[in-house]
Amino acid sequence: MGKRIITQRRGRGTFTYKVRKKAFRFKLQYSSNLKGEGEIIKLFNSSAHTAPLAKVKYEKGSFYIPAAKGMFEGQKIKLEGKEISSGNILQLKNIPVKTSVYCIEARPGDGGKFIKSGGNSAIVNRISKDFVSIVFPSKKEKKLNLNCRAIIGEIAGAGRLEKPIIKAGKKYHLKKAKSKLWPRTSAVKMNVIDHPFGSGRAKNVKSKIAKRNAPPGRKVGLLRPKRTGKKK
Repeated sequence: MGKRIITQRRGRGTFTYKVRKKAFRFKLQYSSNLKGEGEIIKLFNSSAHTAPLAKVKYEKGSFYIPAAKGMFEGQKIKLEGKEISSGNILQLKNIPVKTSVYCIEARPGDGGKFIKSGGNSAIVNRISKDFVSIVFPSKKEKKLNLNCRAIIGEIAGAGRLEKPIIKAGKKYHLKKAKSKLWPRTSAVKMNVIDHPFGSGRAKNVKSKIAKRNAPPGRKVGLLRPKRTGKKK
């Protein structure tokens, strides 16, 4: 009798693979109608995020953002205007070229979609009358609306990947907090009953493109890929 592969087991939502909802209770998004000034009332760690988080209080309520490098409790930040200071939330058209920014909006008012992981930041590259060009950490350039907002500075938590894990158990718990499966076994090293890529007597890589109408136990690897192969 066969058994369910890991992909199927995780989909059932059993206790072993269940997501820790408590870790994901903080929504990193600022409000669409920010005005005046805000205050950092709390800095804290979140097991689901790679950077420390900051709770910001303003006249209409509060919201959470990734903490900027050097941010401290009690710090006042501007939610509008043109003052360039770490932690301020400004429109891209008001931010000078070569300024580091993070938590950038994809569309005006969405609260920040790009650059949210620890130690990261993007750079404002050029400003035209129609758009602002941002260079991401991947060195790719993206054109955004002039009215999109971003937070000035770099996200705290740089160097997190340099610290050695040392013990396998610590790595396991770090991954589990973010609902990631670890350790991960290569599919082609499994037995044939454990995975569609399994067996074959050695590491013979099969086609990783799953058929579009494949059943859940067969739909693994590349699902409806736009392209395959190495980029030239």
